[in-house]
Amino acid sequence: MELKLGDVQTTALIPLAIKANETLRKKPRIRDQKAVEIIKALNIETDQYDKFMSHEGVVARTIMLDRQLKEIIKKNPDTVVVNVGAGFDDRFSRVDNGKILWFDLDLPDAVAARKKAFDERDRVTMIAGSALEDSWCGQVKEALKGRKSEPVFLAEGLFMYFTFDQIRTFLEILKNNFPDGGTLIAEQNCKMMVKMEKQHDTVRNTNAHFLSGTDTAQEIADLTDGIRLVEEHSFNEEATKYTLRAKLFALLFPKMNDRWATFRW
Repeated sequence: MELKLGDVQTTALIPLAIKANETLRKKPRIRDQKAVEIIKALNIETDQYDKFMSHEGVVARTIMLDRQLKEIIKKNPDTVVVNVGAGFDDRFSRVDNGKILWFDLDLPDAVAARKKAFDERDRVTMIAGSALEDSWCGQVKEALKGRKSEPVFLAEGLFMYFTFDQIRTFLEILKNNFPDGGTLIAEQNCKMMVKMEKQHDTVRNTNAHFLSGTDTAQEIADLTDGIRLVEEHSFNEEATKYTLRAKLFALLFPKMNDRWATFRW
């Protein structure tokens, strides 16, 4: 399989490699057979994309988001989910209840690569487009017709590659196109990591750059009226359950790890 990906889109290889390698461990904390298949098809060395801190962060965020999304779907079985900046993510396979509708949104080159790796599936739609333009919203609006649940939007590994102005644009698109309300679950990194991107153990091996960071997710909510922060959780909460090194990192650098935040409007 040959891929042509832009600088930021190439970072999708980081969670892909980590999920594949974790799945192949004797006692995997997460399982993603599709990631294993893709890495084998790509025939690439994963060392540059799989370092300890990134590995533990991706595992932690996968466990945390899967758990949160399953809880939402349990309460709202007909949920419509939009995975923004989907990359090679296969979360649908882990959380599907047989009723949800799922959209994987990413830039055209990323979706072209995704279509090489994923077959068409019932209730899953791949959309080539920019999160910063609302051309993709029509398909999601159509899917919401006749469904009682509000839409859920995931932004995993996305906001750190956006400026604050771009994040504001994205939030406005959500509010304006889905005025009846919705939930956004988004990842953020810290401000210090923006300054220290050359020290990041895996992103430094790509040509991508961090464009924003926050001390608290309230800074995201404050970008536009009507967005409310519901909760925020550091990946440290999950990562410290497994290794002494992760516990030491959380103790020495409690604000350095990425965070999940849930917003509503």
